[in-house]
Amino acid sequence: MSDVEPLAKRLRTPHAAGAAGILAALLLGGAMVLVRLAVPERPLDLAAYLAQTSSREALRAALVLLPYGGIFFLWFTGALRDFIGIHEDRFFATVFLGSSLLYVAMLLVFGATGRAYMDTIDAMKDTGRQGDFHHYGRYLTISILTEYAPRMAAVFTLITTTISARLGLFPRWLIVFGYVVGAVLLLVGRTITWSELLFHVWVLVVGCFLLTFRRRHRTSA
Repeated sequence: MSDVEPLAKRLRTPHAAGAAGILAALLLGGAMVLVRLAVPERPLDLAAYLAQTSSREALRAALVLLPYGGIFFLWFTGALRDFIGIHEDRFFATVFLGSSLLYVAMLLVFGATGRAYMDTIDAMKDTGRQGDFHHYGRYLTISILTEYAPRMAAVFTLITTTISARLGLFPRWLIVFGYVVGAVLLLVGRTITWSELLFHVWVLVVGCFLLTFRRRHRTSA
């Protein structure tokens, strides 16, 4: 028998992992836009809502995009961890991972809530008792979308920006942009309509930065 043992292969982050941020931003951002269009924030008569077939179709499309956007967001989180590398601190890493996982979990809860809301309204269409549930489901869906998920997105944005600022990983303009986005998501919430889309704009910009950075680094190497 040979005394030479096979060398263990080292797992390497795919060079295209940065593109996961771009895909996550496009899918999740598109889903949020569709939900905003499908579920009105202000009270709407149930009969008028049921008459709008396009609204329910938009909501169905959003529910299809959400899980795939969540998967790509997890890839994006992994790409960021690889970008930080061995300098990752335990405290910051805990908050970083915790906020990203909670954000994805809230997206899945949001998707399940939206699906249950739509299916229950359709099932109770002939009973005449769906009016109260219509408003409850609408408020619950909007609350998750505009209050709770953006808060976790704000923590993820702020902690990622702080880590990158201390290690000098991001350029100054991206650091300023990250702090502005995190502050708006954390403090403003639903008082400014569509403000939750700022997070997906930030993810898109960071994904593009990671992709171009890795490409430049590979070329110089």
